[in-house]
Amino acid sequence: HRARALDGPPAVLADDLAAAALDAHPAHTHPEPYRALERAAELTAPHDPAKAERLAAAARHAWVAGRPQVARSLLARLRSLTTPRELRAQVQLLHGSLELLGGETGSAREELLAAAAWFLESHRMLGVRALVRAADASYRAGDNRAFIAIARQAAALRRPDETDATQLMFEYLAGMASTFSGSHQEAAAPLRRVVELAGSVRDPAVLVWACVASMLLGEDASAHRLSARAVEAARVRGAVSAIPQLLEYMIYPEIWMGRYSSVATTAAQGLRLARETGQLNTAAQHLAWLAITAAVEGDQETCRARADAAIDLAGAHDLGIAGAIGTWALAHLDLATGRPADAANRLRAERRTNSHVVIRVMATPHFIEASARTGDREAAGAALRVLERWVGSTRSPGLRALVARCRALLAGPGEAEELFREALDLHGQGVYEFEAARTRLLYGSALRRDRRPGAARTHLHSALETFERYGARLWTEQARTELRASGEPVRPALDATTGQLTAQQLQIARMVAEGATNKEVAEQLFLSRRTVEHHLRNIFSRLGIRSRVELVRLMS
Repeated sequence: HRARALDGPPAVLADDLAAAALDAHPAHTHPEPYRALERAAELTAPHDPAKAERLAAAARHAWVAGRPQVARSLLARLRSLTTPRELRAQVQLLHGSLELLGGETGSAREELLAAAAWFLESHRMLGVRALVRAADASYRAGDNRAFIAIARQAAALRRPDETDATQLMFEYLAGMASTFSGSHQEAAAPLRRVVELAGSVRDPAVLVWACVASMLLGEDASAHRLSARAVEAARVRGAVSAIPQLLEYMIYPEIWMGRYSSVATTAAQGLRLARETGQLNTAAQHLAWLAITAAVEGDQETCRARADAAIDLAGAHDLGIAGAIGTWALAHLDLATGRPADAANRLRAERRTNSHVVIRVMATPHFIEASARTGDREAAGAALRVLERWVGSTRSPGLRALVARCRALLAGPGEAEELFREALDLHGQGVYEFEAARTRLLYGSALRRDRRPGAARTHLHSALETFERYGARLWTEQARTELRASGEPVRPALDATTGQLTAQQLQIARMVAEGATNKEVAEQLFLSRRTVEHHLRNIFSRLGIRSRVELVRLMS
């Protein structure tokens, strides 16, 4: 208040205000530090070096608080000031971080590498962090060569006296570089070391790399725990800007474990926070994950809308990862609707143009299934060999089950049944329930084609039960079709409490029945108002009603 009222000499007020802002705990009763630091900079004389330092500090605090546009504006005001080299490096690190999550990934990488070159000599922890962020920019772009080059640069800089957090980041770069090179056995040791070091680390931005390491080791439950720790640590610190990206890494293990309702919740929260904090790159990835959940639910229109939006953002910002997930979502939908040729063509084209290894491997079981069903055994076999090399370096029964299933799809007469049984035995040891149902559907279909309808029905019934529980409408219909083909009459499909709605339609119906407007539903579910109106018309038609009043009465 004294600074606003100019109650004293400006220089003294600026010093007092800056000191108070930097000392203040980010508690509820204090104004956000960036506002105080910005005011302190305004009160500081242009020739005073403290003016630039306070503007830079204000920009950093604005970024942490989830105000990227404010941070960019404050950084822009630094251009007219003379700044020392160390401060310029700090500005490069911050600007590169802003670009990483909201701008062009190539620009982010160059700025972060420039910042790393300076800080590795003067502030080692910041320098290593800048290197890892530069590598992350390459990861998001799907530029494996650039990632490997950064990892090699980092390996030459290691010292025997590193802190645990710094060691973790070096081991992460080494393990990821080996993974991207296809040397999965070689990658296992540094990745396991990353997970071990995570126990002594509290920084959420460092913990997230341990989550990635766990996932690559096939330890999904551990990966999920580490990502949850990172999110909670960021919340405690008030690091709003970090949370949307941290939520991305919570989704990976949820996808592997088939926790699609959790994926939808996590991605919706991440998308909302990413949009609020101006992180378009992160928003693109959350949109793509939401396309995956829509594909699982069988909501074709929503899946395509979200996937197309993610792919468009990916193209504009050089985001190989978001584009790969969006394409995978569309291929998942192709398989669910019985179009394996379209799925195979889509994933084959993606593999030619996008080298994002992690998503390529995650989508490989779908690619092998689509290729096998369309007779392209050569492409399916080549993809299987890559999947086998990675899975062989893990201890995951769920992943080994997927490999056995893929082998069964490519097996000759008399060999497939044993491999399907092996896959189901392994599924029984893991937690991939949705994928176990997909294995049972494929096995049941194979038994039915082999004129063994009685044996087929056992697996098809089990698959049907799981798909119905997940609200996976298109996969449910596939299981019903196979049961009918096996000679068993199947009751009509009934979903949820209303008996006839898809999972997406039921969610919209409940929200409308609770009083939400079409605009409010669209905002909460990240759909267009036109899409919500389309869904609502279909809801009324399926339920045989004409008004919201009737919907309220029915839903109650």
